Amino acid sequence: MKLGRLLEWMVRHGRLLSIVMLVIMAGLVIADLLIEPAYRRYVWDGIGGFGAIYGFVSCILIIVVSKALGYALLYKPEDYYEEETADD
Repeated sequence: MKLGRLLEWMVRHGRLLSIVMLVIMAGLVIADLLIEPAYRRYVWDGIGGFGAIYGFVSCILIIVVSKALGYALLYKPEDYYEEETADD
């Protein structure tokens, strides 16, 4: 039952949790900009905040590509089924 109370608390304080998580993520990006990496295997390993920027751009790209595929292959007009029944 402790899990249920924890989940209810998280739902009630969702806005606070969102703000805390955004501050933590911003702090990690700032730390990545300020702290020199221990090693650089590739050129982009030395760019501060590259992982965060790469992840954000990749996420946006996945969303755009999936929406484009959905519109091209899956979505049908609202009256798709009405046109078939009108011939009867």
